[in-house]
Amino acid sequence: MATTQPAYNSAENSVATAPSTDRFTDRLWAETKVLRESIDSLEFLKRLGDGTLPLDAFRTYIEQDKLYLEGYSKALSLVAAHAPDPQSAGFWSNSASTAATVESALHDGLLTGGILPAGSGRLEHSQACLGYVSYLTATAATAPYPVSAAAVLPCFWIYAEVGRDLAASAREVLDADPSHPYAQWVTTYDAPEFHESVAQARVLVNAAAEAATETEREAMSEAFRIASRYELMFWDSALHQQPWPAS
Repeated sequence: MATTQPAYNSAENSVATAPSTDRFTDRLWAETKVLRESIDSLEFLKRLGDGTLPLDAFRTYIEQDKLYLEGYSKALSLVAAHAPDPQSAGFWSNSASTAATVESALHDGLLTGGILPAGSGRLEHSQACLGYVSYLTATAATAPYPVSAAAVLPCFWIYAEVGRDLAASAREVLDADPSHPYAQWVTTYDAPEFHESVAQARVLVNAAAEAATETEREAMSEAFRIASRYELMFWDSALHQQPWPAS
């Protein structure tokens, strides 16, 4: 799902406590290898990249991503509130602001610009979306800072890696059809600013892990794994919807 793309100048905003290596986040990445391979093989992402995804499925994804961003922004604000230093707090707070304004405006433009088929009007969280934002918000509100920082990292990192591959596929689609309704949107995933924000999020999680207890590091791994599972469920549910029980 979409994540934030905050403007970030690493030379001016470096975090003094950051470790010199990415060893802990590399460990998180390795631990979720099977989950990430499952994400990469999702039918939704393959069809999003090659331009064959039905427009109504894309609309469902954009609607759910808009709802997700509202919750994710709140979770990021909570992470910022518990951050151990002003630089870390500034990064998470800026990311929350971007999710709530810039990214949401992009989604609103797609939903109201006549590009996508009309929706039902009122947006309702899917099971995957509600579960994901509820988990992130609860974790950010109640868990120690290192754990909550690890929980919000998959949205940055997995999205960036998925987006790099999607952007390459979308460029081929745009060569054949420059007016393709969502291939243009997909190409924004590979923006340099986005990948810079991912790198900084990793720096902050590594710094948090270095200062954490072993128990907290174990909880960080679990939080990263749970959030990665929700990433898989969120992407997949746009094409394979699971309706709520009838009220």
